[in-house]
Amino acid sequence: MKKIHLLLIKSFIRPFTVTFFIVMFILLMFFLFKYVDEFIGKGFEWYTILEIMMYQSAVNVAMALPLAILLSSIMTFGTLGENYELVAIKSAGISLQKAMRPLFVLVISLSVASFFFSDYMLPKANSKYYSLLYDMRNKKLSFLIKPGVFNTSITNYAIKVDRKGLVNPDSLFGIMIYDHTKVNDPRGVPTILLAKKGRMIKTEDGSTMILKLIDGIRYEESRGNGSTAYNPRQAYTRMRFQETEVKLDFSSFTSFNRTDEEKFQDNAPMLNLRGLTKRADSLSKTIDSLNKATKVNAGSYYKQNHYVKGYTKTKAAIKRIRENIIDVIPPKDRYSTIQNAIDLTSSLQQVVNNRIMEYDLKQKEVLKSKIEYQRKFTLAVSCLLLFFIGAPLGAIIRKGGLGLPVVIAVVFFLIYHIISTVAEKSAKEGSLDHVFGMWMAVIVLTPLGIFLTYKATVDSAIFDIDYYKQILVNLFKKVFRQKTQGTA
Repeated sequence: MKKIHLLLIKSFIRPFTVTFFIVMFILLMFFLFKYVDEFIGKGFEWYTILEIMMYQSAVNVAMALPLAILLSSIMTFGTLGENYELVAIKSAGISLQKAMRPLFVLVISLSVASFFFSDYMLPKANSKYYSLLYDMRNKKLSFLIKPGVFNTSITNYAIKVDRKGLVNPDSLFGIMIYDHTKVNDPRGVPTILLAKKGRMIKTEDGSTMILKLIDGIRYEESRGNGSTAYNPRQAYTRMRFQETEVKLDFSSFTSFNRTDEEKFQDNAPMLNLRGLTKRADSLSKTIDSLNKATKVNAGSYYKQNHYVKGYTKTKAAIKRIRENIIDVIPPKDRYSTIQNAIDLTSSLQQVVNNRIMEYDLKQKEVLKSKIEYQRKFTLAVSCLLLFFIGAPLGAIIRKGGLGLPVVIAVVFFLIYHIISTVAEKSAKEGSLDHVFGMWMAVIVLTPLGIFLTYKATVDSAIFDIDYYKQILVNLFKKVFRQKTQGTA
């Protein structure tokens, strides 16, 4: 038994390790393809991109681990079946359940490890990942002057050059600069600088870029008298220069400032089970306080405004008004009374609508916390579920390698992923209970796992192509025989 258990464990670990890293690599490539336009051309150091890839790898574990377990279990038992090793194991009186026992223990260990990973490591990785991604996506573009294209990376400036020097890229030719630094001034207008050539010089501290312009013209419009309206007689100033300098603030391109991770700590993906429970309770208390405050404010607002200022509020017997209430109001006060009622209703409606929007946002945040709470457990259970689908499938199809097992694994994983994604989206929208939505894929596929395990135990030929060929051949023979007898 020990040799058989060691054989199964070795047969499982090798494909599991390979498939896990292959899936992680593919998911990382998808990530890079998605954000390549936002990372390239911003002057990031190589270790910054490597850092965000490391955090993204931790985030991808939730998808890579179940897929690797499914694929490796199919490959392991498919190879054993193809080499008739499963037949030898069963002929020795060892059932499939007994043979799967060491792998079952190993997968349970992986499931428990994935639970602790999603509860302790994943929130920290999410916090670092989202904060770093936020900084990288919001960092300004590096100041790269491309020929024939206006560059607006520098605030209040638009710069275009016809060409750059072949030997010295800092040399520029055919320069056009739109200077908008004076636009905010009531008397200010954009200034246009044209120069035949120039040169870029960066200061030692890297905070300032100096453009030395040579042989050019400066155009500026003068409004005069503080007038901002168009005047056909307004003056235009044109000034020629042999050499001048334009200083550009380059400080925002020299450093990469990191946002404090504490700003992202209150989001649901960055919290563990305890933090999610605390967050949901806190939001629920806030919602209760909001409901009470809305009721009190609306009631007090109506009571304070339901009578005209200047009139004395007196107690009077309640009378049932049988005619139109408008007819009860004196004609001279009807317009003002109706207008006051409309204003009061509009104000009250606006207050209530604002509180309803705030209530909906808080409810969505509570729902996110509950969904993330369930996600911590679904990752571990999905590993077990996909193992009990993959292992019997491998024993039934009896094919190893990277051919048919990969196709079947991808098909079943897509079914699992589509069901879980659609159900989770429905749960986030509130059309499905959050517990039922997060466990929908497990509920749907568990009967399939039980069915496949049973079929593998009784040596079913459910995926045996030769078995179905033989059924078709026997069916055609039977039809042919009936026709022959009918003709005779």
